[in-house]
Amino acid sequence: MLKVNYYGVPMTRLRRWPYTFALALALLIGAVAMFSSVYLDLPLRDPDGFLGPSYIRLPLLALGFIGGGLVVEAVRRNGWRNLPTTIADTARKEWNTHRLLCIGAGLLSFYICYVAYRNLKSVLPVYREGTLFDRQLFQLDNWLSGGHTPSVFLHDLLGTGIAANILSIAYLAYLPAIPITLGAFLVLNRNHRIGAWFATMLSLNWVLGTISYYFLPSVGPVFSHPDAFRALPDTGVSQLQESLIDTRLDYLSNPIGSDSIQGVAAFASLHVSVTFAAALFMTLTKQKRVVQTITWVFFGVTVVATLYFGWHYILDDIAGIGIGWASVTIGAWATGQRRPRRRPTVPVLAHTDSTVADTVPSSVPDTEATTLGSLDAVPDTPSELSADEHLERPA
Repeated sequence: MLKVNYYGVPMTRLRRWPYTFALALALLIGAVAMFSSVYLDLPLRDPDGFLGPSYIRLPLLALGFIGGGLVVEAVRRNGWRNLPTTIADTARKEWNTHRLLCIGAGLLSFYICYVAYRNLKSVLPVYREGTLFDRQLFQLDNWLSGGHTPSVFLHDLLGTGIAANILSIAYLAYLPAIPITLGAFLVLNRNHRIGAWFATMLSLNWVLGTISYYFLPSVGPVFSHPDAFRALPDTGVSQLQESLIDTRLDYLSNPIGSDSIQGVAAFASLHVSVTFAAALFMTLTKQKRVVQTITWVFFGVTVVATLYFGWHYILDDIAGIGIGWASVTIGAWATGQRRPRRRPTVPVLAHTDSTVADTVPSSVPDTEATTLGSLDAVPDTPSELSADEHLERPA
């Protein structure tokens, strides 16, 4: 008998919707953040609110992504001629309610997980007051590096001039790259499961990263051993580090009265986890070779930058790779990106049976899938199409 929920919606369909896991994860981590806020009597704060409160910023981001997607599709269809008419026609034919629902679900789950992550990271010094593992991690760094300090070794190897500025630009590029790539996969990709996979992967990075912060609290070499970084020039990264330590000291002096969000935590490196996850994701989804190459190079440069500027210890980066891999793997499972199941070999009982079997295409869906359907009408098996072919598929 088919199970249904209170509203009569088949539970199998709900489980198969690729955003179910991400939204459930967002509700869970959001509830934890709210409970923490009540327990500590500290308000939840909206991070990076330069566009106003979240109830204004989130719709603006969504509208910006959708508007950009409409323009891209309209130009692809008919060039720049009669652009307003083409945009209206594209919106009417291809931007149905379900597609908008998927985009909204991806943005909402990502945003809730991110806000919860930032708030739980902020109160880490309150829960783990006086507990830091920087001394042990620093000693482990020296042991893994054969008696050297990794950051000092990189300063001597790469220099502290041009290299510092290049690595600073690369490190800071991570901040805008996340929402831009998220918007691209949610809006420009018509395979909803691919967008759901990417959004779920990012959300898992925030959640798993938060857990790692509480498991092994630390602040990073630049804050625990600042003398090793005094030779570095003034860059965007150094300014960010000064801002973060000032904010941390202000927060620790009065957590209740401070309007700041404390943002210092080293283990594990989410810069490494997210960039590794993105590179692995681009490879598994068979994006263009140039995109794969860029993301893997960006990941490698990010690893170097985290050690060069003293954001992280070696173990932080190793743990970040583990979190990135887990996020991609769990995200694939949660959004139905499974390997195709091998069908059992049908015995040839008669010539007619053999003929019928030969004429039935292998892509015929299972009976259950045909009966119950899917909320996004996308096969449960992972798509073998390239990124360009995904964009040409009907919604």
